[in-house]
Amino acid sequence: MSKTNNFVFIGLKIISWIIFVGLCIEAGGLLVNFFFSLFKPEFIPNLYQKLDLSEIYVLSKWTFFGIYGFVLLIAILKAYLFYLVIVLVTKIDLLKPFNHFVSKQILQISYNTFAIGILSYIARQTAKYLQHHGYQIDMLNKFWADSQAFIIMAAIIYIIAIIFSKGVELQTENDLTV
Repeated sequence: MSKTNNFVFIGLKIISWIIFVGLCIEAGGLLVNFFFSLFKPEFIPNLYQKLDLSEIYVLSKWTFFGIYGFVLLIAILKAYLFYLVIVLVTKIDLLKPFNHFVSKQILQISYNTFAIGILSYIARQTAKYLQHHGYQIDMLNKFWADSQAFIIMAAIIYIIAIIFSKGVELQTENDLTV
């Protein structure tokens, strides 16, 4: 592998770690915000993203827990997605990339990406339904605005995973013939 490719790959590892840490901070901040909104709602303006859903809580506790559940689950799944990416980029052997671990990891990344996309889509449709019934949830659209992008990305990653699994089969078959 050339020095330029190695440098780019190290840069991608660093960027993956930065994104992972940022997503963990976001998920943790939203989790703290959730608990403060239940027990000390007066502190919400001082918290991360000032996500105040107290009006929804007053109208319907089940709706509050459902919407906040979507927000938290999507944030946690995004952080987990980058955890999977970090595991992949730290354990991949670029001299022999076609192995069972890489194939399995890419497939798992595609499944997780698809889950984020589907969950975001369901959350967006639920939010539209709730808006028609008088709930004010415009501030939550940023959490599931990119659902179609995640679904398309999952399809592309799945295709790459299938190519890698075929590459593993061919490499194993080639190793057995030699």
